[in-house]
Amino acid sequence: MPQQSPYDQPPGYGYPQQQAMPPYGYAQPQPAYGYAPVPPPVLANWGSRVGGWFIDALLIGLPVGIGFIVSQATATTVTTPGYCPPDALPSDCIAGTSSTVPSSGGLAVLAICALISFALGIWQLVNEGSTGQTLGKKAVGIRLVREHDGRPLGFGMAFVRKLAHFLDNFLCGLGYFWPLWDDKSQCFADKVTSSLVIRA
Repeated sequence: MPQQSPYDQPPGYGYPQQQAMPPYGYAQPQPAYGYAPVPPPVLANWGSRVGGWFIDALLIGLPVGIGFIVSQATATTVTTPGYCPPDALPSDCIAGTSSTVPSSGGLAVLAICALISFALGIWQLVNEGSTGQTLGKKAVGIRLVREHDGRPLGFGMAFVRKLAHFLDNFLCGLGYFWPLWDDKSQCFADKVTSSLVIRA
């Protein structure tokens, strides 16, 4: 009977040996099938940005405008007659004056309307920070997002962006026209907060 070679190994028993797991226990990522790459966002044009701003300004300013009209309509005119002493030169005469004095009711309406406009402004800012859209932006189909991940700015950075608009006012409002030739269509406030305005 032939002897078994010392290098011959007996057949294995039990379960086959499992392959070693990749480091840290994570499987190698598999390429996804059937999904097209996500296209980059389309930047909003300058006209749609101006249109959204105009709608927002109209909505916020409307209550104050109504309050001002009411206060002027209910105001009274106070006239002070002139006075000219006897035998006085024309230069010594005191001309009469007239002034408009708002009524207490008109002032109350104006104050209430101003509070409504302020509340609308805060509400718009909250919406812009949480969803990227104000009523004006939603009407024209644009959205404000963070440049690095496309998510809304949040209330804090949306508020900072509003404050940063003072930079856009320099040089006769040059910053507001900057998106016309900027490669990312950003105004100065967008650059400060690393934000983009895109098509929704």
